[in-house]
Amino acid sequence: MINVLLSGCNGGMGRVLQELISNEKNMQVIAGYDSTENNNNSYKVYTDIDKCNEKIDVIIDFSHYTAFNSVLKYSLDKQVALVMATTGLTAENEQSLLKASKIIPIFRTANMSIGINVLLGLVAEAAKQLEEFDIELIEKHHNKKVDSPSGTALMLANEINDALNNSLEYTYGREGKSTRRNSKELGIHAVRGGTISGEHTVIYAGEDEIIEIKHTATSKKVFAKGAIKAAKFITNKENGFFDMRKVLKS
Repeated sequence: MINVLLSGCNGGMGRVLQELISNEKNMQVIAGYDSTENNNNSYKVYTDIDKCNEKIDVIIDFSHYTAFNSVLKYSLDKQVALVMATTGLTAENEQSLLKASKIIPIFRTANMSIGINVLLGLVAEAAKQLEEFDIELIEKHHNKKVDSPSGTALMLANEINDALNNSLEYTYGREGKSTRRNSKELGIHAVRGGTISGEHTVIYAGEDEIIEIKHTATSKKVFAKGAIKAAKFITNKENGFFDMRKVLKS
């Protein structure tokens, strides 16, 4: 049985994960970590992660980025695997994960959707084949999302830019009378509204033709399913840094 400490357990993603994990035969949420306690949980919820003394095999983190240091420190102190799914992390945070992966197994991606991680290869290959095309990226999310552009949008943009030898400069939205596009731009635009789970569209605009590659998440379950898959994958690893592409190749 894989014992999970669910960080951000009382949030939207935490609730979805609880539901899906409850249907797993060999996995259970044994404890939770959140900024507030909730008596409706079937397990103990801690507002101070250091007080959690249950036997934990893996942490799945879908919390706020401000909890990053506490979650990573606990993972290292307890020597448990960490699935880090929180967005809004800094470059310093990312480096801390890489350093910690030499000691414990860490899974890191900005998007847990299996479809998005397949999309990464598609957008990179399209960028190489359509080098003369203008590339724009539009991401849409619900009105409660706090960071923009989304981590997924940046992940897609970076994949495209890497494929083009990092020759593009990112433009975040446009406003004004002197915003004519140059050939080395990659436009990134954020939309927020309603309950949109997540939609990412990469547009390749050439002369007289347009290609769009799009991914739409119709519910948060796609992210939860990916996180569960990742947790199963890294639980028995000694250490290392893993992403969804490594999981899909296994």
